[in-house]
Amino acid sequence: MTDERTVHAVTYDLLRALGLTTVFGNPGSTEQTFLQDFPDDFTYVLALQEASALAMADGFAQSVGKPALVNLHTAAGVGNAMGSLVAAYRANTPLIVTAGQQTREMSLCDPYLNNRAATVLPSPWVKWAYEPVRAEDVPAAFMQAYAVALQPPAGPVFLSVPLDDWQKSALGPATVRTVSRQTSPDTLRLKAFAERINRADNPLLVLGPEVDRAGGWNAGIAFAEKLGSPVRASALTDRVSFPEDHRLYAGPMPMTIAGVNQVIHGHDLVIVIGAQAFRYYPFVAGEYLPEGSELIQLTADPHLASVAPVGDSLLGDVRVALEQLVELIDEPTGRPTNPPLHRDRAVRSSAPSEPLTADEVYATLSTVKPHDAAVVMESTSTMVELLQWLPTTRPGSFFATGSGGIGWGVPGAVGVALGDRERGVKRHIVATIGDGSFQYSVQAIWTAAQHELPIIFVVLRNGAYAILKSFALLENTPGVPALDLPGLDIAALATGFGCRTANVDTTEELAREFTAALQADGPTVIVVPTQPELPHLG
Repeated sequence: MTDERTVHAVTYDLLRALGLTTVFGNPGSTEQTFLQDFPDDFTYVLALQEASALAMADGFAQSVGKPALVNLHTAAGVGNAMGSLVAAYRANTPLIVTAGQQTREMSLCDPYLNNRAATVLPSPWVKWAYEPVRAEDVPAAFMQAYAVALQPPAGPVFLSVPLDDWQKSALGPATVRTVSRQTSPDTLRLKAFAERINRADNPLLVLGPEVDRAGGWNAGIAFAEKLGSPVRASALTDRVSFPEDHRLYAGPMPMTIAGVNQVIHGHDLVIVIGAQAFRYYPFVAGEYLPEGSELIQLTADPHLASVAPVGDSLLGDVRVALEQLVELIDEPTGRPTNPPLHRDRAVRSSAPSEPLTADEVYATLSTVKPHDAAVVMESTSTMVELLQWLPTTRPGSFFATGSGGIGWGVPGAVGVALGDRERGVKRHIVATIGDGSFQYSVQAIWTAAQHELPIIFVVLRNGAYAILKSFALLENTPGVPALDLPGLDIAALATGFGCRTANVDTTEELAREFTAALQADGPTVIVVPTQPELPHLG
């Protein structure tokens, strides 16, 4: 017997029960039947492009620590959002991504705006993709989507819903279920790993983004301090999982096979927790491990365990594993002391007639940035300077793209700020963005302005894709075109989208405008011309 209530009403009741009352999107014709009579207790966050909508939802979900709902426009909207979907998948962000579909009655004749093979389009960058066979199955499909998105390893899922399903009669109230978010590690295997750690003479610890996502920041510190070994972050990390000003912190891992081998040399055991072993980028050949070195890995992600080219892996929640491991390992005796990360180098200064160096920009920000502000990073050519002057010292306060594709940082910062507001946290978001990256999703600053979010975008204007110029040198590929970005008036663009803006040329101007931005109602875009500097790719 069917319920007199519609699929639309029953689904919204389910979303309400699951706490999914914020919807990110850009409404299209095939989504209007879902969005009609939008409830007063729901919030619709309008993005001006679907890639931004999905990245905002990604940042929001990471901030609040629970799934977010995205509503895209049939095949075209999903296509627009694919780059951001890759980032969410790589960052294990739980998202329920929905897209409208043409009416069932017309689907056979492939009408305009039909999403052919709807479940194939987002693959392989979702954990599950489904289009309900019957309209009556829509609420249950949302419940299953929620469960799949949340269970480890978390990640985005996709639902395609024909536009005529929403007004069909429901079968009854939706069943609300709960699922576990943790998987405990195998106790016997964990004890065996602990025995190997206790036998190690000179171990190296690598803590990756899973630790911060799992709430394991303090557990990671406790384990590292008892172990007494140097701590490295995974390369190109999207979350920081250990205080970068800690005496044991030794910096991020290199990005190449040869570079990793060099760092590991002299360590008889590498303990990788919550990270891939390892995240490589440019190919510089070498042995995966030096002779005499072994590797053990703890991760909640079976994929990361399976793709490790060396070592032994253990699956399970990394916070749980760390809390258990710290009780199983011994206090070290006679272990070599490694020097702390060198941080007291002088600022590389510019001449009076030159643009500022990245060093000067970050050193200045370090004097005015609030200690509790979160950082969103998407200036890939200045990662070294960021680490030097703005080390992450608190959990949940560093965010970057999970995929390496640019365009995530600006809308990601918007999502983090919205998530902070949702959970009642008052802090500023400092987004350091390259001028090339800023253009990929510049329209996201409009949403920041509309919601009066406390974001300070610092755009480093070096006039080039500097990271790509470094790759041209590394890969010996001279004459690559289109690596320069002349003629961009970023402040004028930001003003047009409703943001407070400033162009600065000196460190004094930067400090003054940043301080003023802290008192502003809403976002500020500060544009800083900087010298083109080629980063080292190691």
